[in-house]
Order: sequence, then structure tokens, then C-alpha cells
Amino acid sequence: QVRLVESGGGVVQAGGSLRLSCAASGLAFNTYNMGWFRQAPGKEREVVALISRSGGSPAYVASVKGRFTISRDNAKNTVLLQMNDLKPDDTAVYYCAAGQGFGFEAAYKYWGQGTQVTVSS
Repeated sequence: QVRLVESGGGVVQAGGSLRLSCAASGLAFNTYNMGWFRQAPGKEREVVALISRSGGSPAYVASVKGRFTISRDNAKNTVLLQMNDLKPDDTAVYYCAAGQGFGFEAAYKYWGQGTQVTVSS
């Protein structure tokens, strides 16, 4: 059974930092592209950051470029999202996802349960 478990969410003031972690099990982790997505209240889910199987080709939505960094450790089956200079607009539930495709939400087959990030102004 595939499981993706996110952790690291919380409440932080604007300008602060959080690091999200996603622990994967039940899949050959190094054969999956990984991504972080988020969904704010009343909005559709959107991609935040993507990383390829090998850890190369990181990609970010324009609104987080220069502030967020995605990384992965294939030996530990984990993917991280370092979030710096957080803004109230970053408030959302953040989801970890795994898939064989890359770049679009439908390419990600497995999803975590999400972790809440709240940024206060």
C-alpha cells in the first residue's frame, strides 16, 4: 500500500519559514517524480513545486520562485519543501504527490492527506 505522509505545517508570521516533509512508503520511490501542491480556501488546487526522479529539473510556480526550494532524498524516501519569506497568500493545505508523469496534476497518481500552512500578517 502506497502512503505519502506530510508533516511540518503550522502557523507562522509573514516573513517566516517552514519546512514541509513528505515520507513515502510502499512504492519504488526513486522511480517516481514528486510534487508539492496546495489548495487555499475557495480556490482550486495548484502546483507549487516539482522534482524529477533523480532530483534534477526542479520547477516552481512563479509566485514561489526564489522563496521555496524542493529537494528529495532517495535513500530516505523523502521529499522536502523549504519555504522562506512566507506570505499570507501562501496559506493553504499543502499536498505531497507522486507520479510517473511530470508537470500536470493528472500525472500524479498518489497523494498524501495534506498539511495545513497558515501565514498570519
